Amino acid sequence: MYDIFTEFIRDSQHICVIQAENPDGDSLGAALALESALSDKQVSLYCPVDIPKYMRYFEGWSRVENDFPYKADAYIIVDTAASVLLSKLLDDAAIRNCLYSTPVLVIDHHETAADLDFPHQAIIEPQSSCCGLLYKIFQDQNIAIDALCAENLLYGLLSDTLGLTAQSSTADDYRVAADLIDLGAKVADMEERRREFSKKSARILDYKADLIKRIEYHLDGRLATILIPFEDIQEYSDEYNPNVLILEELRLVEGVDVAVAIKTYPDGKLTGKIRSTKPIAEQLAGYFGGGGHPYAAGFRIYEDYAETLPEIISATMKLLDES
Repeated sequence: MYDIFTEFIRDSQHICVIQAENPDGDSLGAALALESALSDKQVSLYCPVDIPKYMRYFEGWSRVENDFPYKADAYIIVDTAASVLLSKLLDDAAIRNCLYSTPVLVIDHHETAADLDFPHQAIIEPQSSCCGLLYKIFQDQNIAIDALCAENLLYGLLSDTLGLTAQSSTADDYRVAADLIDLGAKVADMEERRREFSKKSARILDYKADLIKRIEYHLDGRLATILIPFEDIQEYSDEYNPNVLILEELRLVEGVDVAVAIKTYPDGKLTGKIRSTKPIAEQLAGYFGGGGHPYAAGFRIYEDYAETLPEIISATMKLLDES
């Protein structure tokens, strides 16, 4: 069923695994799991941005580099098939030329249509996580999963499903998690490390309090938004991603169906992260050229925030009325 994967790696000796410029637990778990599963190959791990500190409970995160390995003879892109999430790569002429002239395989679980314009093969299948899809690929192709590989796959699965509690979680996800535990993943050890790295400094807790005061409510409280200016990103992101700090809190407010956190950048770029209690997040992101999952999605645009906010409100009202 997934022969394309085995055929792709067969003649490659140096494989680079690429994450998008918004790495999360699922993409990092997938990258590290591939490194373990392809132990007979030389594997490089690349991400155009630093792995955030709160994700460094993954053993092996430090092997992810910012220097692009031009000499790899194959590239595997995990957890995205969207050009907007690979803009740092595609804006670099040398990297872009490399992707055009070297075999590329995309492994993604999002339902949003792929729009990559360089030649590539793809395994894109709607799943709750990229790590869950990778597990199926490894099983189907009889690729050995050792304890470390199982741990990273389970980390990624739990990350993208909020510990198997997200609306998108399926019975199959629980079966995969059980299989990975049988293969050696130790949930208690994993959770202890995650909690340790998730601890916040007093400074970050003060910042979270400030973010809470900035929340704006619209549509009779059904939509909550927060603006995160570039100054905040510069000051706090290395220690704790503001989106991660506030988005789930927004979704837990009584009456809120949709939560949107928007970051601003000096080049005029806006990035939006969406969480919802109804399956409309992907559709809302789609209004702005983005995508994701029914309950979690994102977008990136170049537009003024004062013009974008009314558009978000209008699109959200329409989708809530339809739902």
